[in-house]
Amino acid sequence: MFANVLRPTLFGQVSRLWLPASALMLMVTPAHAAIRKADEARIAGCIHGAAAGRPWLEKTLWGLRDQEAGWIGAEVRNTNGTHDLGPLQINTWWVPRIAALVGRPAPEVRHWLRFDACFNVEAARWIFLAALSDTGDFWKAVGVYHSPTGWRQRRYALNVAKRLKRRFGESAFAPVLSAP
Repeated sequence: MFANVLRPTLFGQVSRLWLPASALMLMVTPAHAAIRKADEARIAGCIHGAAAGRPWLEKTLWGLRDQEAGWIGAEVRNTNGTHDLGPLQINTWWVPRIAALVGRPAPEVRHWLRFDACFNVEAARWIFLAALSDTGDFWKAVGVYHSPTGWRQRRYALNVAKRLKRRFGESAFAPVLSAP
């Protein structure tokens, strides 16, 4: 008689798992949100510092940040076997190049790219500005930040433009006037 009542069902298994998990989510979410907010504030400070008073560069870094949507500690695997690291998702292809530039071992640089928001943002700044210097074209440099492939560059640049418009409105594309 009790065999039918005690027999596990899919619904019973799911509900037994869901209730404790949902209770746990309610307990963890506020703390997680506070950490996320603190991390975002830290990343914002790093972007502001890396721009060094250049509004166009600060907006650009925000556009890259919004498009990449990484986080402190991020390590996202790509289909080609590389990983994207940290808030601005610096590809591991860059690790040996950045390591040579700063004179530090690659594993240390990889760690910094994941866990040091300001190091990650400075690396993104360097990658973008190097591409801008090489190409002489802002939108091409935005695309190069993402990929060496032309069609991917164009798609990425369009996505970053949409992110910039969403964050800053039309003023994102207004020329910066210098003081008289």
